[in-house]
Amino acid sequence: MDWEQLLSLKRFGDKGKRLRKEQNETRLGFEVDYDRIIFSSAFRSLQDKTQVFPMPIAVGSQKNFVHTRLTHSMEVSVVGRSLGRSAGQQILAKYPFLTEIHGYQFNDFGAIVAAAALAHDIGNPPFGHSGEKAIGNYFKQGKGKQFRDVLSAEEYQDLIDFEGNANGFKLLTESRDGVPGGLRLSYATLGAFIKYPKGSLPKRPSKNIVDKKFGFFQSEKAFFHELVEEIGLLPNPDHPETGFLRHPLTYLVEAADDICYTIIDFEDGINLGLIPEEYALEYLINLVKDNINTKKYNAMTTSSDRLSYLRALAISTLIGDAVDVFVKNEDKILNGEFNVSLLDKGKYTAQVADIIKLSVEKIYQSTEVVDKELAGYRIISDLLDTYTTALINVKEGQDTNYDRLLLTSLPEKYRNTDASLYKILLDTSCFVASLSDSAAVHIHDKLTGRHI
Repeated sequence: MDWEQLLSLKRFGDKGKRLRKEQNETRLGFEVDYDRIIFSSAFRSLQDKTQVFPMPIAVGSQKNFVHTRLTHSMEVSVVGRSLGRSAGQQILAKYPFLTEIHGYQFNDFGAIVAAAALAHDIGNPPFGHSGEKAIGNYFKQGKGKQFRDVLSAEEYQDLIDFEGNANGFKLLTESRDGVPGGLRLSYATLGAFIKYPKGSLPKRPSKNIVDKKFGFFQSEKAFFHELVEEIGLLPNPDHPETGFLRHPLTYLVEAADDICYTIIDFEDGINLGLIPEEYALEYLINLVKDNINTKKYNAMTTSSDRLSYLRALAISTLIGDAVDVFVKNEDKILNGEFNVSLLDKGKYTAQVADIIKLSVEKIYQSTEVVDKELAGYRIISDLLDTYTTALINVKEGQDTNYDRLLLTSLPEKYRNTDASLYKILLDTSCFVASLSDSAAVHIHDKLTGRHI
């Protein structure tokens, strides 16, 4: 892979190249990507989607406000911008022709990573980390399993392994009437966004991180292949006929997410009293002990100030380490020989693993989190069953008055009963995935008669 191709400013529908040296410096193409994402309705819905904890939890007379998908995504974007800029400086120093001939600046790398990081959770369903599994479970073990024999193997796999990353790619790129190419982001940003550049099949587990999940539905297959050809992603040697290796900047997007959920979820758990404060601070100190200003830390009189200081220092420490790993392995990354995350190769792998292990025990398996995920399973299953039944009844000419009434409650773009069965089922799944937590609860309450 080469950087000139990887940094493509091309957008859907372009007939020729967009040259970096001809860009308007007051509004660069990569910065336009960021703006289009942040003003999109799909991004706004993240403000009411669970990151880990279901809602602000009252503690005494105060509320400790925890992270939603929106605040998490914005913080990941900020960290991603720092990672991209730092790495970009060193990449341009190594390849000066990128600046001298093409006009690229280190801020371009930061803008690409920031935009891709901002969108990294945009396709995730409501109700936290189990939302994807709830959709997949409906088609694998619920009533949706009836469709197995009437779909292709790839189409059915898209549904039973419903993937937020693939849904995000669909949201960012799907053409609609009058809206060709969706948000029409630059191909560089889209490339950095795709963590798993492969389809849902074949499922061939390997040690390569790109095989962990998948990054596009069958409905976006054609554009996915156009994209990877334009930016020059290499075929995955484990299955070169169907999969590709990552865009190098994807590793920085992933590192930004890893850093934030490791440190920020941990901080939320401390603030909510799920992890004893003094016990938790030791874990953070162990991570930053080489960089901590002991005099400054000891001068702080409140626990919140100490926690904020350690959180900021931990994020800064991991950013520096991730950039070091990226730059040292840049040749391997370009050649497709780097198969793990940046944090897995860093100096602080053991400390990060300790924090994640404690978070799993005390946070991700806490009663508040589990209860929300259990409720999400039922709500998502009911919504999928209700809407798919109505849509298919209309498609087959067996609709009832209830079915016709129900379809009026769907946004117009999801009512196309002339589409293929696969598209109807996938679009309905994407509709449910687009709902915020409270919207899903509200619609479920209305359909079950609990609320009018």
